[in-house]
Amino acid sequence: MSTRGEAGAAGAAQPALVTPSLLRDWPLPAAGEDKYSRGSVLVVGGARATPGAALLSGAAALRAGAGKLTLAVAESVAVHVGVALPECGTVGLPETPGGSVTAEGLDLIAPYLDKADAVLVGPGLDDLDLAEELLRALLGREAASGKGNDGGGPAVVLDAYALGALANVEDQSGPWKGRLILTPNPKEAEILLGRGLEDLPADVAEIAERYQAVVSCQGLVARPPGDAPEEAELWKITTGYGGLGTSGSGDVLAGAIAGLRARGTSEAQAACWGTHLHAAAADRLASRLGPLGFLARELADELPALMLELNT
Repeated sequence: MSTRGEAGAAGAAQPALVTPSLLRDWPLPAAGEDKYSRGSVLVVGGARATPGAALLSGAAALRAGAGKLTLAVAESVAVHVGVALPECGTVGLPETPGGSVTAEGLDLIAPYLDKADAVLVGPGLDDLDLAEELLRALLGREAASGKGNDGGGPAVVLDAYALGALANVEDQSGPWKGRLILTPNPKEAEILLGRGLEDLPADVAEIAERYQAVVSCQGLVARPPGDAPEEAELWKITTGYGGLGTSGSGDVLAGAIAGLRARGTSEAQAACWGTHLHAAAADRLASRLGPLGFLARELADELPALMLELNT
């Protein structure tokens, strides 16, 4: 199976098209015998005003096949989140008087960080400065332990405010390089680049190289050059409706990618599969409900059937 794109006239790599045929030739790991063999996901986010974002990501991670899920959210909403998604464990994090998650709860989630196969940071964080403090604390913990410097440790998926914060801690992000997945929207991509977008495929590839991360943005997936010579460096999703432009859609995408990565895929495979499934779910909902008006949480419900169709 080849997932390499063709070279264009100017020598720039052209995206490999992510089709059902490509994905069937790039199968997901076997389900395993129990929840432990399917991987564990930790989601860190969920401010008091936006706990739903963490819920959407967590539900998508489970729908994508992850075996265990922990949601670390603002303490004031942790019990409510656990009731809303009884399949997860919850950890209440310290918060400001306004309900924003702070970096002071790192010791509370340390056991989950050590056991997680994928850590998703960002869904429902609502303060950029505090998100930056959280990233610095997470990176500092890894730098102090030395675990991340040899490529070990869980995959790290960053979304929403965590992406804006990453641009400010780029010089400290070394421990995450090689196991980092970014899911920016176009505005977040501009923040990561420090400039406006000019040519989206080239821009997404530049982000991937700059941060040594796999990047999923607007139906394009890029990985750092040379990371896996047998694979493409750029992929393009070939499906998806405008109905994806709805509140919470990005949280579902990030959660699906985290769930797939926890199962034992590579970062690039998780991003390609997750981005395709997210878009294909929108197609399926659009055919039943219309191209606009379906809800982000309904996207996650479509994932198991889509995976079954593509993985058989």
